[in-house]
Amino acid sequence: MRFGVATAVERTTPAELQALWGRLETIGFDTLAVWDHFDALRTEGGCLEAVAMHAALAMSTSQVRCGCLVYCATYRPAAVLAHAAATIDLLSDGRCFLGLGAGWYEPEHVTRGLPFDPPGIRSDRLDETVQAVTRLLHDPDPVSLVGDHVHLRGAMVEPRPVQERLPVWVGGGGERRTIPLAGRVADGWNVPMATLDDFRRKAALLRRSAEAAGRDPAAVEATVSLGIGFDEDALAARYGDRLDAMRPALLTGSTDKVTERVATYRDAGADTVLLSVRAPFPTEDLERFAAEVVPALR
Repeated sequence: MRFGVATAVERTTPAELQALWGRLETIGFDTLAVWDHFDALRTEGGCLEAVAMHAALAMSTSQVRCGCLVYCATYRPAAVLAHAAATIDLLSDGRCFLGLGAGWYEPEHVTRGLPFDPPGIRSDRLDETVQAVTRLLHDPDPVSLVGDHVHLRGAMVEPRPVQERLPVWVGGGGERRTIPLAGRVADGWNVPMATLDDFRRKAALLRRSAEAAGRDPAAVEATVSLGIGFDEDALAARYGDRLDAMRPALLTGSTDKVTERVATYRDAGADTVLLSVRAPFPTEDLERFAAEVVPALR
């Protein structure tokens, strides 16, 4: 089983993040990721740009997988994202993975003049974006694709990524479109802050979708992002009046309880658990998880 940390890039600095990433790699996490937002969520403060921080993550580490969970398909053209991912793969010597999602935060779209279409159209755009990015990163020949949202005419990514198959992940919990898309074509799938029952159902759908597409379900890495907090007072300070609503997707309590909880996600189909954190980063919780929980489950 793999373990990672997804770091928000809001209300923080590049220097703070670089120090954190270096520490997380040292203590044994194998997967690190940033997110793709322009504004801080649910709070005041700024947010660093995702592609730049994805590159900074690649340059600040030497062993961990470096990704973004997830790039929004409405924020950047597919060919631009593919080229960025290939370059980050070169910067990291073959450690990049690329997560893609349909987008959900309307204010960021409205303030920047980006289309915020109905869910079905956003799902269509994501589907075409995943197809285009996957072909650009995996196929050595020029790619042509004319869809409703993505248009490529003999496009190529040069220089090529280090990895022959740079992993493309799909993020989201939608059971009608998103998870079946991941099962059909993705190398990985991530669902954020899912309760155990929700994750079990969605992971089963992922497996069925892969099988229906003639794929080995094991070819799609199933991942879940969860919150972490061993101390109840610290959790209350971190989540405030959202704590009760968030609790089903939080790893809390003693080391034994947290270990047992992670094991239930593993048994439900999780190949990787990522701890989702924001500034001020809970460094002590992350170090305790790495020292006490990870060894018990590897």
